[in-house]
Amino acid sequence: MELETERLKVIPCTEETVEIAINQKYDNGPQISTYLKKLKKDSSLLYWGTWLVVRKSDGIVLGDIGFKGKPDENGTVEAGYGFLESYWGNGYATEAMEVLIHWAFKTSKVDRVIAETLLDNYGSIRVLQKLGMKKINSTETMIHWEIGNPE
Repeated sequence: MELETERLKVIPCTEETVEIAINQKYDNGPQISTYLKKLKKDSSLLYWGTWLVVRKSDGIVLGDIGFKGKPDENGTVEAGYGFLESYWGNGYATEAMEVLIHWAFKTSKVDRVIAETLLDNYGSIRVLQKLGMKKINSTETMIHWEIGNPE
């Protein structure tokens, strides 16, 4: 399964699909390898971890997005994302997260998606605002966000 937007393919990370990232020498932190280790131990985590964001026009991996585990007993799942800096400011994060959040709500397992960002990460703050997320609280360093299932 993969999700698509006008410009992007959003592909769940597996041992097979990660080859795309490896072949491009994509390195945006440890989340992919950490997730794949967890997925080997628990196959029910598939789709509830890291997804690759690939630009359709040239097959380049721009970043990775996903969830920090399966929905909890209240139907809440935490989302996160990271894009290579050279692709910031093009709307890719918003576009990719929008399709992933929409997918999560359609599973009927998710009633609420939460996220957090640093107080001074203005790019991420703008992405979360564009997604329709609302600020629910903040600490000295972080802002916490949420969006509920519209249905």
